[in-house]
Amino acid sequence: MTDQSAIERAKAHFGEILEQQISRIEAVKNEGDFIDYRSLDRIVIGIIGGDGIGPAITEVGHRVLRSLLKDEVDSGRVVFKIIEGLTIENRAKHMQAIPDEVLAEIKQCHVTLKGPTTTPEKGDGWPNIESANVGMRKALDLFANVRPVRVPSENIDWMFYRENTEDLYALGSQGIDVTDDFSIDFRLISTPGSERIIRAAFEYAKSAGKTRVTVVTKANIVKSGDGRFLQVAERVAKDYPDIEWDSWYIDIMTAKLLDKARRSDFQVMVMPNLYGDILTDEAAEIQGGVGTAGSANIGKKYSMFEAIHGSAPRMVKEGRAQYADPSSVLKAAGLMLTHIGFPDLGNRVDMALEVCGQYERKIKITGRDTGCTGQEYGQYVLDTVADPDLDSKWKSYAGA
Repeated sequence: MTDQSAIERAKAHFGEILEQQISRIEAVKNEGDFIDYRSLDRIVIGIIGGDGIGPAITEVGHRVLRSLLKDEVDSGRVVFKIIEGLTIENRAKHMQAIPDEVLAEIKQCHVTLKGPTTTPEKGDGWPNIESANVGMRKALDLFANVRPVRVPSENIDWMFYRENTEDLYALGSQGIDVTDDFSIDFRLISTPGSERIIRAAFEYAKSAGKTRVTVVTKANIVKSGDGRFLQVAERVAKDYPDIEWDSWYIDIMTAKLLDKARRSDFQVMVMPNLYGDILTDEAAEIQGGVGTAGSANIGKKYSMFEAIHGSAPRMVKEGRAQYADPSSVLKAAGLMLTHIGFPDLGNRVDMALEVCGQYERKIKITGRDTGCTGQEYGQYVLDTVADPDLDSKWKSYAGA
């Protein structure tokens, strides 16, 4: 193949991507309103085990949710649905990020609690299928990835709003090896996509009584895409005159999260997809590690709640899955409770996780038989949620 024919092939490939994305953006511009869970007679919660340690930790989350929502389950208002098949083996068999029959089951649920899934990388032996997370975010239009990080004793209370359906991740599996010497990947930032995530961040700040929203880009270098994101932020901010907003570049932002003199000034942060993935992992490490952090993937019709870490296949291979820390998926369960209309329960789960993991530490989870099992840790969290003195205990530990 000559270089010219390779270029023509790449141009045709790029043209197909442009057509797909123009159609998607038009759909975003015409989307409806958020679902109102208070108006529903029945809420269906899907439980997706995923890969590796996913089934083990997700079962802990399922058990905690069943216990906390017992009255709603008994009355039939809340129904749980177990969804199998989102494993790397089944996805590779069907050559799909989410096999059709699995996606059909997911769409029967209003919200899902999902365990980690394996994402193939070049050279690992698995076919080049898209990340299940990315596939689900696109298929269900879960445009807002919401990740809280809180360390009360250090006055850290951050909420990250990461755009979920655009940027490099949206087209990450559609790059092309143009010739034997170079490859091209594609990045997309749209005005409608940017506006809805930025507006969601400002709306959260308004409802939560926050006074500052920080927009994170690299607009000084990535002038078109990040420049567009920043311009949209400037326009949206005008609708929220009572909320201060500022912009930071991603490189210095990663440094400032480690700056103990400045980091507690940040409240709500909003950014494109890739920057959000990196920054929230750093933030989670400050909280106690990625195993302590959960995330919400919010759309107008569907929402998915998950741990932010990977599937840890080595733990399964070594027979240690039962010792995996379920804190991340429990954090996700707390976010789900708040989202579907049980904010008091969601807040108690948050407080219990902080008491158990950051302060009290009556039992320790190590990922090995030197610590407790995930099921035992889940029971510890449940017992703490039920403790009538939880609020005062949390305030005492946190210095609130």
